[in-house]
Amino acid sequence: MGNRFGVKDLLLYLILLIILVSIWLAMVQIDRQWSFIRLTQEKLDEQTRDIADLRRQLQRGVLVAASERQAETAGELPPAWAGFRRAHQASLSPDYAEGDWLVNYFGSNLQRLTPALSSDTYSTWVQEQVLDTLITRDPETLEWLPLLAESWTISEDGLTVRFTVRQGITFSDGVPLTAADVAFTHRFILDERIAAPRWRAFYSRIKSVTVEGNDAVFRYEEPYFGSFELAGGMPILAEHFYGRYLDSVEKAEEFNSATGLLLGSGPYKLRDPVGWTPDQPVELIRNDRYWGWVQPPFDRMVWKVLQNDAATLTEFKNGDVDVYGARPLDYRELLKDEALLARTNHFEYYSARGGYIYLGWNQQRDGEPTRFADPRVRQALTYLTDRQRLAEEIFLGYAKPANGPFNPLGKQINPEVETRTFDLARAKALLAEAGFEDRDGDGIVESAEGEPFRFKLVYPAGSDDFKRVVLLLKDFYVMAGVIMEPEPTDWPLVLKALDEKAFDAISLGWSSS
Repeated sequence: MGNRFGVKDLLLYLILLIILVSIWLAMVQIDRQWSFIRLTQEKLDEQTRDIADLRRQLQRGVLVAASERQAETAGELPPAWAGFRRAHQASLSPDYAEGDWLVNYFGSNLQRLTPALSSDTYSTWVQEQVLDTLITRDPETLEWLPLLAESWTISEDGLTVRFTVRQGITFSDGVPLTAADVAFTHRFILDERIAAPRWRAFYSRIKSVTVEGNDAVFRYEEPYFGSFELAGGMPILAEHFYGRYLDSVEKAEEFNSATGLLLGSGPYKLRDPVGWTPDQPVELIRNDRYWGWVQPPFDRMVWKVLQNDAATLTEFKNGDVDVYGARPLDYRELLKDEALLARTNHFEYYSARGGYIYLGWNQQRDGEPTRFADPRVRQALTYLTDRQRLAEEIFLGYAKPANGPFNPLGKQINPEVETRTFDLARAKALLAEAGFEDRDGDGIVESAEGEPFRFKLVYPAGSDDFKRVVLLLKDFYVMAGVIMEPEPTDWPLVLKALDEKAFDAISLGWSSS
C-alpha cells in the first residue's frame, strides 16, 4: 500500500503549527516583558540616583548662592569638601557618565571580607570601597584632605589630635555616623577578644579616643611621627552593627569566625552585609545613601577570580575585565596590538604604591630554631639573590632592586643603606662560617652533622612571574651548593602556612601605602 496523507495527518500538522506559533508568540511576549522590566529598572535606578543626590544636597546644605555654584562648576569646592575635588573635576568632564559595571579581578579566592580579620591586599581593595576614614590624601600633592572629618586641630606637643566629624553622614543602612562610632572603632580594635593582632599592633599606640560634642579626640602618651595619619586613616566601624560582638566572649568568637561582616559609610556596599562567604562572587553595589559630594560612578563593582596569568590576559583582551595590571612580557606584546590600543588606555609609570616582592626565612618551626636563625645563613642567601638579574630578566627593567620596604624612587629611601649585590664568594664564606660546607664532594653543602642544605620555598601558585622568579632563585642558590625546592601553593594554604609558621621559606609581596 502507498502512503496517503489523511485528515488525521492534517490535524496533527495544524496542531503542531499552532503549538509552534504559540511558542513564538510567548517568546515575543517574554522579550517585550523583559524589555519593559529593563526600562522600568533603568527608570527606577535613575530616580534612586536623583533621590540620593537630593538627599546629599540637603545634608550638605547645597542651597548655595550663584557665585558658589559657579565656583563648583569650575571644579572648586568649599574647603570642607576638598577631599572630593578630583572626583568632582572628573564628573565635569564631557564624556563622564554614571552607570555600568566596573569588572576587576583577583589572582586568588578571598577567604574573608570582615575588617580587622582579613590580612590580604585583595580584601583591603574591597573594604576601601565600603569603609570610610576621617581624612584622605591628594595623590598628586600628598596633602591631607577632609573626608568624614570636616576639620581638625593638632596640639603643640603633637599628643592630641581633634577631628570634627561631619554632620549628616549615615552608614549604608541609614543609621547616622557620629564621633561615637570613631571612639567605638578604637575600642573594638583594642579589645583582646577580637582576633585583630595586626590592627591592634598599630592602633595600640593611641592611648584613648574620646567624644566631645561632634569631635573625636585622639590622645597619645608619647610623640609619634605618624600620629595624625594613624588616627585619620582608621577605617570607621559602625557601633550599632559591630558593637554586638563585644557583648560576650561567645559573640566575639562569632565575629572572629565570620567571613563577610562588612558595613560602612563608603560609596559602595555589600547587598547582604552579614552573609558573604568565600564561595560567593565579590560584588559591591552602589550605596544610594552615600554622603559624598560626588555620586559613586558605577552601579556595581565586581571582582572575578582568575588564578593564572594566561586566563587574566585572555579575559582582558576579550573585554571581560576592565582593568589589567600587565606583566612585563605581556605588556610588550600588548603594545603591538593596534586594535586593543584603539579601545583602551594604557599607563606606564613607577607606582608610589608599587610595593615589593620579598623572601621570608622562617627562623623557628615547631618550637625549634631552623638553619635560618643564623644571620650568616640569611646574609649568604641574600648575597646569592641577584636582584639586578631578576629585575632585568623577569621584569624587563620594570622593577628595581630594593634595600628595604621603601620605594627606591621615593624620598623615604636612605641611599646610605647598602643594597647587597650578588657575591658568590662572600656567600660561600658566610655559609662556611655557619658550618655548611661540601663535605663529600657532591656539590651540595652539608651541616656538621652531614645534613644537606635543602629547603622548600612556598610561593603563590598561578603566577607565571612568581614561578620564573623562583626558578631563577633556584639556579642562584645551587651555585653555592644550596638546594631549593619550589613549592607552588594555593592562596588559602599560603595564608594557613603563614598563620601556623609551617614553612621553611616563603616568597610573597607587600603592597605599599
